[in-house]
Amino acid sequence: MEEAIRNFPKQFEWEPKIVNVEKWKSLGKYIICGMGGSHLQGDIFQNAVPGFDLAVHQDYGLPRWRDDVLKQALIIVSSYSGNTEEAISSFDEALRNGYPVAVLSTGGDLLIRANQHKVPYIEIPNTGIQPRNALGFAFKALAKMVGRDDVVEEATAVGKELQMNAARFEEIGKQIAEKLKGKIPLIYASNKNYSIAYNWKIKFNETAKIPAFYNLFPELNHNEMNGFDITDSTRELCSNFHFLFLIDTTDSARIRKRMDMLERQLRERGFPVETISLGAGSMLEKIFSSLLTADWAAFQLAKLYGRDPEQVPMIQEFKKLIG
Repeated sequence: MEEAIRNFPKQFEWEPKIVNVEKWKSLGKYIICGMGGSHLQGDIFQNAVPGFDLAVHQDYGLPRWRDDVLKQALIIVSSYSGNTEEAISSFDEALRNGYPVAVLSTGGDLLIRANQHKVPYIEIPNTGIQPRNALGFAFKALAKMVGRDDVVEEATAVGKELQMNAARFEEIGKQIAEKLKGKIPLIYASNKNYSIAYNWKIKFNETAKIPAFYNLFPELNHNEMNGFDITDSTRELCSNFHFLFLIDTTDSARIRKRMDMLERQLRERGFPVETISLGAGSMLEKIFSSLLTADWAAFQLAKLYGRDPEQVPMIQEFKKLIG
């Protein structure tokens, strides 16, 4: 895991290529179907390229859209292993109904199906790392498959920036981990940065093996925050939470004020609040810089708790149970 995090910026050096490219065409509307670490690139793409017509589907089959709409969208089935049952069901349904379909994977049944049916696919490098650590590969593959070579090029440049600042991200992550020992992280961000907050959460879940949760401004100001208006009877219940606010200078003034005022209220009630800046640069640079910091924080927490940061035994156990 440590090696995977250190080598993460190098993933952006890889140049994705579409196989069966003669079957590929730009349709202007896209759906990425994937589970766990295999749909994260879609969330990030929505964040980094606002307004792009890309939907994320995290379930069996396909979204419950009209047939004529699905026929006009490229359904991109993403499974890092190529064997995820939900993703395979999405592929099979798309093929059965004659919808345009493409695949992103390292191998497995999905690539076998893609070759059999001559659909466009990109084979992601299989370096033996966990899907959540292969986000650089997956993001560039998605950008290529949706015809955004400009985003592919931007991602390549971001990788170089990440390499130059790698030591800083590691140090910040270590400092965050030390503050979070014995705490349950609650990650808060603006609605437009939901993909960053969500990724922080799952890194704590999968790498550190701890509970972690996220929510978004301004919605959380209308419900969740009231759960922390503690009294003597609920003080013990709330004692283990630690808030992480992801601060973006491009958030609107009203969102920033909401963050500032909630931070004040939480501190007055005795809660620890950590503000983490997304920094400067392009949106893509801010996203991946923040996620690399999260990787190091989760990795250091795993070490502090004496847990294996790489494997996900409970998930593997669950897969065996459902057969």
